[in-house]
Amino acid sequence: MKEPLVPVIPMSHTAHIRSHRKPRRSATSSIAVRAGVAGGVLSMAAAGASASASAAEPVTQTIELPTLTADLSAQVAQSAAATQQAAANYELRAERDAAAAAAAAEAKKDFAAAKKAEAKKKAAEAARKAAAERATRSTERATLSASASASTSTSVSAPASGSVATVIAFLKAQVGDAYVMGATGPNAWDCSSLVQAAYKQVGVDLPRVSQDQSMAGTDVPLSSVQVGDILYWGGKGSAYHVGVYIGNGQYLDAANPSKGVVIQDLSGYPASGAVRVL
Repeated sequence: MKEPLVPVIPMSHTAHIRSHRKPRRSATSSIAVRAGVAGGVLSMAAAGASASASAAEPVTQTIELPTLTADLSAQVAQSAAATQQAAANYELRAERDAAAAAAAAEAKKDFAAAKKAEAKKKAAEAARKAAAERATRSTERATLSASASASTSTSVSAPASGSVATVIAFLKAQVGDAYVMGATGPNAWDCSSLVQAAYKQVGVDLPRVSQDQSMAGTDVPLSSVQVGDILYWGGKGSAYHVGVYIGNGQYLDAANPSKGVVIQDLSGYPASGAVRVL
């Protein structure tokens, strides 16, 4: 069977080469391009407007900055003022504390000075009293020794009656009486008049003054002193004070103007010697 014949169409020798001509645009394409351009322009315009609007916002912020800065400055100034006030208060408190400490130190100093002055005054008063007591005893010796010297005796008459207990009882009954130089009772005594009166209760006649009383009776060592013995202070024959031993390390005497007739511890004012007349 024979194949059908295909007609052969002659072609140009340049038909296989592509044409460099631009294809012609259709009217529809041109309109689309123009619409795109116009849309782009409008988009650009819209973007510009938007950019302008966006650019306007910082202007608003810039306008508000001075207000914010002023508030911040006010806060800083207020904080600085508060800090300064706190510093001033602290300084004032420190000054007050320093003043209080200074006042306390001054008060302590004044108290110490007052205490020292008081102690000095007491010492002066004690010295004055001691001097007055020495003067009293000296005057007593000078006043009474002359009148009693004629009756000075180293012996004492024996007691007619009575006992040591009577002497001690009489002496204790006078405790609290006043000391007056030269007084002989019944409510005021000096040292020797009280001793003389006490022994007179049992019939013992003693000299009037302490110097002579220290010479009466029998000498007794202080280690062997007994109740009723006469104690004296000063030298024998020149004693300036006398008292009577009452036992338990105590003696009774008309001490001085500030004490009067009292009972005292012998350890606080040891005697110089003792004599026994009973």
